[in-house]
Amino acid sequence: MRRSSFAVVAVVALALAGCGGDAATDAAFEGAATVPPSAATPADPAAAAAVDRAMTEATRVAATTTTDPATPPATTTATTTDADARPLAGRTIVLDPGHNGASASRPDVINRTVWIGNRRKACQAVGTTSVRGLTEHRFNWLLAGALRRELRERGARVVLTRGDDRGVGPCIDRRARIANAANADAAVSIHGDGGPPAGRGFHVILPGRVPQVRGHDAIVAPSRRLGLELRRAYRRGTGVPYATYLGRAGLDVRTDLGGLNLLRVPGVMVETGNMRNATDARLMSSGAWRARAARALADGVTRFLER
Repeated sequence: MRRSSFAVVAVVALALAGCGGDAATDAAFEGAATVPPSAATPADPAAAAAVDRAMTEATRVAATTTTDPATPPATTTATTTDADARPLAGRTIVLDPGHNGASASRPDVINRTVWIGNRRKACQAVGTTSVRGLTEHRFNWLLAGALRRELRERGARVVLTRGDDRGVGPCIDRRARIANAANADAAVSIHGDGGPPAGRGFHVILPGRVPQVRGHDAIVAPSRRLGLELRRAYRRGTGVPYATYLGRAGLDVRTDLGGLNLLRVPGVMVETGNMRNATDARLMSSGAWRARAARALADGVTRFLER
């Protein structure tokens, strides 16, 4: 999502009130669809307030429904310790799949502005669409599902900022608050970029200093370390180059993204490829490639937390 919001982490479950346990959530990653506009929330002011209340309640539900301990391996070998098999045991990771499936049908909701620490900005953005027709919100959701499974296999407790790909929101400020409320060890916001068609590659967005937000300065340095580990692991694991249209060796620092500005835990946003580029779009449409990307991201998170 070019110049996107954390709307955007920092893998989310605000529409999760209707989801059940792990099986239901795993099934949702495979079968999410966009709801028609008639299924979205009403547009009058009272309804807008109701949306806020519903999102708040969904956040509470998310904390109990999409946070889950991973299941330990059934067997171990004599040469593999439990710590080796579950290096993230006891760790909490928040994943923020950017955007949402029905957001485009509700401009009255997603265009409302929220405070992001140093300015006001729209609640959320719609996201881009790849040249092969894959919407960014769908791609983000599928990759978050694959990454969630990888992290849980390593022992992590995983929290998602939304629980399906059929809803509206949550706003960028709430996505950050979910990570903060979870006291996450790391937060990763997952996106696909809408860059120039001739350019390809990925980049990691790091939070810059936002002195207006109490406690934010403390996470700038660890967030950079997280970003460097993710950049290294993602490049090695996927073969995707650093974004050729940025000229910053796969890194960018921004202070205009609410989902990063409001964090009080280490977090970054990963633009995993350019969906407007034919080569990147072909990869991002592949389930096998998304599995590789998920393993690479999990490797980066693991290295960050093991140091």
